[in-house]
Amino acid sequence: MTSIEIADKIKEILDNKKAVDINILKVKEKTVLADYFVVATGTSSVHVKSLAEEVEVKMEELFGISPKGCEGRISNSWVLLDYDDVIVHVFSAESRDFYKLDNLWSEKK
Repeated sequence: MTSIEIADKIKEILDNKKAVDINILKVKEKTVLADYFVVATGTSSVHVKSLAEEVEVKMEELFGISPKGCEGRISNSWVLLDYDDVIVHVFSAESRDFYKLDNLWSEKK
């Protein structure tokens, strides 16, 4: 799978789990960290946690892909899943507004 196909599938998984304001940000010309960021918002800390878990479970079930790393599970206000060329950011509304990742990496797919 290409990185954009992975990002699109993750967006679909998040959408099916009722994530809010899901964006795919193309960052490959701006950083070596990844090709794309998938950014989404959960409606509560429980929702943030369940969104991140759903991405992990579905990507493993469907494609045998596991994240190389995961950060933020304890706080559940910002969970990051690292799929090499695609990094998933699942925020609470407050954290997303505070960090303004969409504005920082503003080029949407």
